[in-house]
Amino acid sequence: MDYIPTLKKKYKEEIVPVLKNEFDYSSVMQVPRLEKIVLNQGVGSAIADKKLIEVATAEMTMIAGQKAVQTMSRKDISNFKLRRKMPIGVRVTLRRDRMYEFLDRLISVALPRIRDFRGIESKMDGRGNYTLGVSEQIIFPEIVLDKISKINGMNITFVTSARTDEEGFALLKELGLPFKNIKKN
Repeated sequence: MDYIPTLKKKYKEEIVPVLKNEFDYSSVMQVPRLEKIVLNQGVGSAIADKKLIEVATAEMTMIAGQKAVQTMSRKDISNFKLRRKMPIGVRVTLRRDRMYEFLDRLISVALPRIRDFRGIESKMDGRGNYTLGVSEQIIFPEIVLDKISKINGMNITFVTSARTDEEGFALLKELGLPFKNIKKN
């Protein structure tokens, strides 16, 4: 039998029926699903030191379990000594099983390691997607503290097939993202 990530199994068996009832969908295909998770890290200081972008790429690859891609600048900005097509960031897009595995690790291991953690903000983007800002990459267990040269933050974007924030929020909450306690309108 093939391996199925725990969260994917939970989504199919538990979350789909709950959301189908909650939003009164006529078909299971209408239930919102997580389409991808995008990890993005801006490394602006890489303009001065080229090694920083290599280190960031290696760290992001370890965190995601998938090869990270460098993002290039689009235009020249002389005030920042920035030239077009210079590497200024790193990103990874996770889909399918790797996405569910990463989300499971994020919820159960990485987020609880944040200092004074009391939940994450619940601000959606208006289309059912959510972006979480992480200030330190050292919350991930894959990163070895002794080998860290610089602490970098990153954005983790959850892209869902939900049409509204309410549906997207319900999906992410059911998946286990620890949102702060908020009052419903």
